[in-house]
Amino acid sequence: MKKALIFFTFLLVSTLSFAQGLRFNAYGGYVFPDRFDSFFSSSSYFEGRVEDGFRWGAGLEYLIPGGKAIEIQYLRQDTNAPTTWVDSQLTGGDIRRTNFDLGINWIMLNFTNYFPVSEVAEPFIGGGLGMGIFSVRNPDTGGSQTPTKFGWNLRGGTNLWVSENVGIRIQASLFSAVQSVGGGLWLGTGGAGAGLTTFSTMYQFGFDGGLVFKIPR
Repeated sequence: MKKALIFFTFLLVSTLSFAQGLRFNAYGGYVFPDRFDSFFSSSSYFEGRVEDGFRWGAGLEYLIPGGKAIEIQYLRQDTNAPTTWVDSQLTGGDIRRTNFDLGINWIMLNFTNYFPVSEVAEPFIGGGLGMGIFSVRNPDTGGSQTPTKFGWNLRGGTNLWVSENVGIRIQASLFSAVQSVGGGLWLGTGGAGAGLTTFSTMYQFGFDGGLVFKIPR
């Protein structure tokens, strides 16, 4: 993860020399729930879902020639993850249910292609790479963990400019963290022991709105 941060920083600094403009993007929107599961046997498995909710954040975006842009983005969602799990070694085959407190943080380096069709409408598509930081707390034991996983996203939408320097941003997005939820994350909290050791990839689809501000240079 440190190597990825160094690479992102180098790429951003290199891009600044070609920047044509600077924008501040404010985000807010709805994220749909997503299920996860992993079955090893009838006596060792987990299943649950990351609940839906509100996600907010901000990004600093640099425009470069050719209608392209690069953005550093931070997003945050506070939600829950009700999980049913069984581990033959830890529970003796008994079914356990825990509603974990979950805070999801995305730190992304996004790349965007803009296709202006008028002075008002500015459609775009893009994607990004970065990391998901998951703050997980077990309310039954008080234990917590904050694992970090590789993340990526895809998005598309449009900016609608209501004035020369202020616009409304509308977009749909898909975020994923590879090996983000599972035994090592859920059952390892609060000193539960070894627990289950494999993981399940998470996908989050959402609709976002927000504001775009052009920053004079």
